[in-house]
Amino acid sequence: MWVDTHTHLHLDAFDPDRDAVVQRARAAGVTRWVDPALDVPSARRALALAEQYGEGYFVAVGVHPNSVAQAWHGGRTLDALRELAEHPRVVAIGEIGLDYYRDYTPPAQQRAALEAQLALAAEVGLPVILHQRASVDDLLDMLADWVAGLRAQGHPLATRPGVLHSFSGTVEQALRAVALGFFVGITGPVTFKNGATMRAVAQAVPLERLLVETDAPFMAPHPHRGKRNEPAWVVWVGRKVAEGRGLSEEALALVTTRNAEALFHFVT
Repeated sequence: MWVDTHTHLHLDAFDPDRDAVVQRARAAGVTRWVDPALDVPSARRALALAEQYGEGYFVAVGVHPNSVAQAWHGGRTLDALRELAEHPRVVAIGEIGLDYYRDYTPPAQQRAALEAQLALAAEVGLPVILHQRASVDDLLDMLADWVAGLRAQGHPLATRPGVLHSFSGTVEQALRAVALGFFVGITGPVTFKNGATMRAVAQAVPLERLLVETDAPFMAPHPHRGKRNEPAWVVWVGRKVAEGRGLSEEALALVTTRNAEALFHFVT
């Protein structure tokens, strides 16, 4: 049994054959997956798909940092996300975070939207799914302040604040995130020839804080690199992580499934 904790099945890349993609995922032993939105319309689309496909399909709602410039409308957006978060298939606020690699949204605007969505996550009691690209230190600084507030309040999220998805930082940064209570998501680059840093991260993070993901349709793992990624291929990510840690695939699947359950509190 595997859980793909980050896969964008709502994107139009899957429109031609989404049914087959879902069937392949289930055939590969992927029993659950989380589809994070990029903005309010995509959140609604993901929830419609969750209702269509039923068991195993879960959703996160939020505004991606690269979407903020076009899709963030302050209180109106927060109200929409708050309403969407009431749906029983919504297990997180995401995909939110910071992206200094793409020049789509000014950093200050990204940080303001992130701060508002972190506050929303605390309000509704849902963990966060965090994007971080060329921004890990700034993101960790913001998260440290947020988690300190959660801990001071005795908030239940203090023990499961969220996941740094498709982690792209150093071992030291990953361990800082773990110290704040976060999970670390490992994706396809761990299988690449030039993925030594990601393999080091996957080996250094405590096993109880590891998650595996595809980020489909992006970053397909070896031997599928360059193709459209899909949830069934989370098995290749898990296989590489298991190999690096000297574990069987079954053991790695079990522990990462338990970790996903602990973070997201799935309800069928």
